[in-house]
Amino acid sequence: MKRNDQLQLNQRRTFLRQFATGAAVLGAGMLSAPLQLSAEDISSPDVLDADEWFKQVKGKHKMVFDVTQPHETMPFAWPKVFLLTNGQTGTPEKDCGIVVVLRHNAIPYAMGNQLWEKYKFGEMFKINDSATKAPATQNPFWQPKPGTYKIPGIGSVQIGIDELQADGVLFCACDMALTVFSAVAAQQTNQDAAAVKKEWLAGLLPGVQPVPSGVWAVGRAQEHGCSYCFAG
Repeated sequence: MKRNDQLQLNQRRTFLRQFATGAAVLGAGMLSAPLQLSAEDISSPDVLDADEWFKQVKGKHKMVFDVTQPHETMPFAWPKVFLLTNGQTGTPEKDCGIVVVLRHNAIPYAMGNQLWEKYKFGEMFKINDSATKAPATQNPFWQPKPGTYKIPGIGSVQIGIDELQADGVLFCACDMALTVFSAVAAQQTNQDAAAVKKEWLAGLLPGVQPVPSGVWAVGRAQEHGCSYCFAG
């Protein structure tokens, strides 16, 4: 291994060790002991395709929505509003390029219902079912029933992830967050961290691209001409 490669690997290990040990980053009470992760644990083959994936960002008007928290409907309503209001000013959807970056505490939105049920994402990430007010057991923005979401003065809006994807919206998920939170879940359920990480990657929603990190993706989106919008 070349000296520079070894240096980068050591820096990644140091960063991850510090990041994983800081329980405050993940929320009080989530860790009973510091996580032990290797550089191999944070390597997902699919992230190697991320730079190529960003070439899909097309159109004259482009925006990246940076989603760090499960901020009610905002992470999904704002991309829809961007499309609707561009339409009002004469810009068709094909001329709008939108990237939604799901990272940090918003990472469960990138995954399917089976993982929500098994790992109790509603409890883990403080996401409540809008109807029952209890912790959600399913991804509320994956294939929602018609009429689930309404905007006062506008009416029903289609802001499910699958619905936004049909409008051309691109979604990606922070692999660093997947690594850390899956390790937390593994620790809490006495499982192997690498096995849980593999399960979470396999459980990503169709069309959701894993990226090395959310901040990496925000940077790449802007390099591809996207303006920045913080979305919770």
